[in-house]
Amino acid sequence: MSAPLPSPSEPVGLPVSVDLLQRADRIVFATGCLFLTLVRKLLPEPDPAEAPRPRALLFVKLAEQGSTVLAGRAIRRAIEWVGRENVYFMVFAENRFILDVLGLVPEENVFTVSTGSLGAMIRGTLAALREIRKRGIDAAVDLEFFARFSATITFLSGARWRAGMHAYFAEGPYRGDLFTHRVLYNAHIHTGEMFLALVEALSRPACGLPTLPWVAAAAAEPEPMFRPASEERARVERLVRESTGLASVPALILLNANASDLLPLRRWPIERYGGLAKRLLQELPDAHVVFTGLASEADASEKLARGVGSKRCHSLAGRTTLRELLVLYTLSDVLVTNDSGPAHFATLTSVNVVTLFGPETPTLFGARTPRNSVVFAGLACSPCVNALNNRQTTCRDNACMQAIDVETVLAATVRAYTARRTASADS
Repeated sequence: MSAPLPSPSEPVGLPVSVDLLQRADRIVFATGCLFLTLVRKLLPEPDPAEAPRPRALLFVKLAEQGSTVLAGRAIRRAIEWVGRENVYFMVFAENRFILDVLGLVPEENVFTVSTGSLGAMIRGTLAALREIRKRGIDAAVDLEFFARFSATITFLSGARWRAGMHAYFAEGPYRGDLFTHRVLYNAHIHTGEMFLALVEALSRPACGLPTLPWVAAAAAEPEPMFRPASEERARVERLVRESTGLASVPALILLNANASDLLPLRRWPIERYGGLAKRLLQELPDAHVVFTGLASEADASEKLARGVGSKRCHSLAGRTTLRELLVLYTLSDVLVTNDSGPAHFATLTSVNVVTLFGPETPTLFGARTPRNSVVFAGLACSPCVNALNNRQTTCRDNACMQAIDVETVLAATVRAYTARRTASADS
């Protein structure tokens, strides 16, 4: 069931639009959750007073690569419980990349669902469910917040024990009663700890929930570090040398001037990235600035780089695979990015990160590393999206991102750059 990684020439995207997926989840799968809840009442269920004793455990986390990084501790806890060979994961094909980088789940235990078209998505989901049931996986954890699609999949997996987040008396989206272990969503602890709480809850009798006498402590162990192969590093170094025209890789500051289509309000005005690049080149005469992004953003990034008007400003958007992007992080000093996947990918490397937050809060979604510096304006209306409102908002004017000025980001970036260069000199 595992799918190959995309080749360097293959675009990684979501042909089935995010808007279509959200509307289907809200309309079609809300009805599905109601129907399956009625079906569940007719089926035998495990004794809620007994602690589960699973042989194998499935995680369902379809979208958002950054959140998959935050699930690392939950996956490791499952490995301690049932063994690495018995941990499985179901994910959209374009998000599989980060699972392979993490290296926690065996490649053959990853079930992928293509989103190349609606038909392909339906066929892929059904094929994955057949394989999951064939393997007799008896425990499942839904890592999505309140998505009905993932709740449906978790129920249809045939797993005897199922854990997922539940709103109880909060105003969270309805998704039926499909879990044996309904875990109270806590909007006051970090997402990484919330994911871990799902696994902890699943190891206990369901009758005690929503009470969960477990303390969500901060991460004690570091995330696994990405280590590129020598040929990968050489290939990306060659790309940087060709772009800069230098004989060796210079000090690099990366600017990711985009955010995912899942929440476009997270974007910082693109012209400010251009202004930031100009100021950085003035403040740091030894540094080069590189814009990164997807192939679809290559023209815009190239135009942005040209507009800076410096031989020390370049664009590599669309010229790397996702894995090569991580290699580039290992060669760089600082990454400046909106709140999006790259901020979390960077935690797997040694690069320092400056993350710009607006519609969401760094308290729950900040990258878990001391090398991450957060810039957050803290407007009264921000954050306006969260798990309980299914990340929906009527806002169409992201004043929270527009309130972040170039000077503030410049100061944070220079501090991060100086700290990184000082640490490198001392090591």
